[in-house]
Amino acid sequence: MKEKIYVHVADDHKILIEGIIAVINTDDNIEVEGYSLTGREVIDWSKEKKADILILDINMPVFDGIDVLKFFQTNEIEQKVIILSSYDDVDLVKQLLHLGVKGFLSKNSAGEHIIKAIKVVAKGGQYFSDDIKNNLFKSYTGQKVKEGDRPESTIAYNLTERELEVLKLIAKQNSTAEISDILHISTNTVETYRKNLFKKTKVKNAVGLAMYAVKNNII
Repeated sequence: MKEKIYVHVADDHKILIEGIIAVINTDDNIEVEGYSLTGREVIDWSKEKKADILILDINMPVFDGIDVLKFFQTNEIEQKVIILSSYDDVDLVKQLLHLGVKGFLSKNSAGEHIIKAIKVVAKGGQYFSDDIKNNLFKSYTGQKVKEGDRPESTIAYNLTERELEVLKLIAKQNSTAEISDILHISTNTVETYRKNLFKKTKVKNAVGLAMYAVKNNII
């Protein structure tokens, strides 16, 4: 008899959790040991975890999936994680890989992939649903990848330290010349950072950047 694989499921939708559990229960070698509805519950669970695999959603209340992964990383908690999400942006997937994620499934393909993903990750491998795998391959081989969906809050994690400094100063209504003086960089460099911020945050002007900074608790 094979040793059982124990799984914990974290998602803010109880109906989705029930669906995941129903699929997992079709395999006698995998057992769900519990579930969490918020990131806070996942963090509390992780302190006395009893599962081999954590299936984690990104969009959850209190702490989101990225907050949970950062908590694991900061506190050196070793946990095999499979992300199950409706988001599919390739840069987001790369970011999650850097945070230690071992698998990524889009929710629309979870039913056909989740059992195999759990078994592969439990054995130490990585697993991605076909759409995610194809986009990663294209990205790593220099091919153009269509921009996917991602939660707006995760964009802040992709800003460099200098971009965050410039964003804070813009949000406090500093001009390009003032930012140049404060950071000891040229006005052209400030404008380059400003353009990068517009692109990354998907806003069109300084007011939009200020609103973005407030919304994401950057200032």
